[in-house]
Amino acid sequence: MGLDPTTLRSRLELKPKVGRLTDWTTWVSPFLISNVGKEKFHKSQHWGFCNNVSMLVSEDKPGIGGELLFGQKMKPKYSAFPKGIGSDAPSWVAFDKQVLSFDAYLEDEVPDKSQENYRIRRYKIYFYLEDDTIQVNEPELKNSGMPQGTFIRRHRISLPPPDEDQFYTVHHFNINIDIIFYGRTFKIYDCDTFTKNFLRKMGVKLNPPGQCPEDPYMKLRRETLDCMDPLRPYESFDTLKQFLEYDRKVLRFFCLWDDSASLFGDRRELILHYFLSDDTIEVKEVIPHNSGRDAMSLFLQRRKLPKYGPPGVYQPGQITDRTVLNVYSGLGENRVKGYLLDKYKLGKVDQEFYKDDDLFIGATINVWGRKVLLCDCDEFTKTYYKTKYGIENFTSILCKAPPPPKIERKFPPYTGFGSEEDSLRSCIGLRPTPHQKNFRKFVEKDSYGNISNILRFFAKLFTHKCADVDRLFVISYFLSDDTISIFEPIESNSGITGGKFLKRTRVKKPGQEVFKSELSEYIKAEELYIGAKVNVNGYLFLLLNADKYTLNFMEAHSDKFPMSSIELILQKLKEEESKSRELKQVLRAADSRLTKMVDYNTFRDIIMSLTVGKLTDHEVITLARHYQVPEDTKPDVNVLIAQAHEQLKKNAFENFERLNAICVYQDREKKTVLPSKYIRRLCKSSRLPLTDDLLASILSRFEDSKEQIDYESLFCTLNWRMNPVPELEAPSYLKERCEDEWLGMPSPIPAKYINYVRLLKDVFGLEEE
Repeated sequence: MGLDPTTLRSRLELKPKVGRLTDWTTWVSPFLISNVGKEKFHKSQHWGFCNNVSMLVSEDKPGIGGELLFGQKMKPKYSAFPKGIGSDAPSWVAFDKQVLSFDAYLEDEVPDKSQENYRIRRYKIYFYLEDDTIQVNEPELKNSGMPQGTFIRRHRISLPPPDEDQFYTVHHFNINIDIIFYGRTFKIYDCDTFTKNFLRKMGVKLNPPGQCPEDPYMKLRRETLDCMDPLRPYESFDTLKQFLEYDRKVLRFFCLWDDSASLFGDRRELILHYFLSDDTIEVKEVIPHNSGRDAMSLFLQRRKLPKYGPPGVYQPGQITDRTVLNVYSGLGENRVKGYLLDKYKLGKVDQEFYKDDDLFIGATINVWGRKVLLCDCDEFTKTYYKTKYGIENFTSILCKAPPPPKIERKFPPYTGFGSEEDSLRSCIGLRPTPHQKNFRKFVEKDSYGNISNILRFFAKLFTHKCADVDRLFVISYFLSDDTISIFEPIESNSGITGGKFLKRTRVKKPGQEVFKSELSEYIKAEELYIGAKVNVNGYLFLLLNADKYTLNFMEAHSDKFPMSSIELILQKLKEEESKSRELKQVLRAADSRLTKMVDYNTFRDIIMSLTVGKLTDHEVITLARHYQVPEDTKPDVNVLIAQAHEQLKKNAFENFERLNAICVYQDREKKTVLPSKYIRRLCKSSRLPLTDDLLASILSRFEDSKEQIDYESLFCTLNWRMNPVPELEAPSYLKERCEDEWLGMPSPIPAKYINYVRLLKDVFGLEEE
């Protein structure tokens, strides 16, 4: 038993007076050893005041420091649950939302009543594992006359006396036992599955489940009600369940009412809605445009639809849910005023209405004398019938009437005043409107930046006049509005005034009648290609060549320009497979140096002679461009030097000897070469008046494989005083320029050399020998 420090100190002070020092050490040592490492020495309060009277509060409190006294057992404050395999979590986390449910009953005495002596009342006992709270609920019983619901609210319930200082835990519960809550004895006779499994895991041996006895008064009351015959046999018309289950759920059928047999009748399309909440039907009519019919909101208002209609006219009160019997008690003052319901329903008129099982695809229903055919339904309706009735066949019936014959609209011929489009617009409406141009095409195909969207061809006239044979023209086709302009380049001393030959306008195709009802056809971009003959207002032009932009545009849109489709061209060549060996021999003979390539003129002559007119000039050009040998795009070194001399002259730069001396100083090994990076840095630091691109191009021409430059040769070449070069020729200036003028003439050769070996391999599969 532990001692507090005050008691121990008093004993230590009194002990030396009794005996020797050795005896004092022997007496004190057990207390010192037992208190080593102890930090709590508080003493429990056993005495207190109750109603201002000092009394013993509790004998079960622990001793000093919270240690139990001899023979004392600490009563658990909460339920002790078995530890799981996982991490230790607090009870309010481990057992959150886990509740034990027990079924119990209570025998409640009923004094001063002859019909019953006691009453059996059923209860639900809920034990919350997270905090050992208990709640008792009594299920509501119809017409019981007693307040039911929560019998004991959720809280911790203390044990009955004499253990009222303790609370119920999970160990106090089992099946077929009595449990006391505030003086009332509840008999637990069963529990749910979760509760059984939980108690078994805790090691509780469950008793066999019992049965709840039947309440004698409720049994007598049920037997009495079964034997009674009600005086007023009310019939229940409960439609709330159907409304709550099928509210906002509607079946939709697409219908047809064929009224073509009647005068001025036709086929009318209808939509039938069946409301599952109350078995009512509404019908709407689908009115097409310009049908001449007034737009009605509904064909049939929402109501129950009788199967056999129209049924006729009924007297007031003849159609009713209940048949009423009038009770007459004479003319006295105390006569009885009341009525009874006729349970035999004599004279009641029965009506049959359409239900959901009467509606299906192919059925003909009677809509107040009109035969309506159900032709189709929506997906929700199909799902509903699949689920409820197991119907799988939903083959629809064609309900739309065949379209009426289209009347061909004829217009009067063109009068010759204004354009054809304006004349046609005046015939379409009373108030003429301007012709709508294709604005989207204009915006997409308008020229912007480096994209011109203009196809330019080089052409000449087809004529027998000697003066016009050598005349050359530039034909421009504008993709934005399908217009054409023709320009003749100015040639000095030709005797012909060049310039604009045709202003920008659309060109009609030849051979069309002038005064006709239809619009004229104009020349399209798909009809233009190299080798084509174009008739422009009586002048016949032969297209000789095109610029690179035109050829690139046609090849990019080969679906509209078949002459630029490499696939179609190769397909034509594959049809001449019998001449493959001959074609290979001729091309090899033309390649005397065995370079695997031939020039364009030789290639064109060979292809045109062997295909015998199957390929046009445009197709040969497309073939040559596809298999051309790549050319070196770098400018000539003489041109670069000439441009550099021109820039150096303008800036009067002559400091080449100083640059050469600096390089000689840096050249320690005397090899007359230095790295190209150093030469570039030297030129920039010396402010050599050359642009970065021009300087980089010149240095790359003087650079060897080791990225070194011979500086003596470089600066000697750039010295425009010592080594002058001929000046560049300026382009000739044309006095007259037009908006759509093509200043640069196209090259007659689209590709210098063609790789015929790759062509033979792609077309005929011939490998190189």
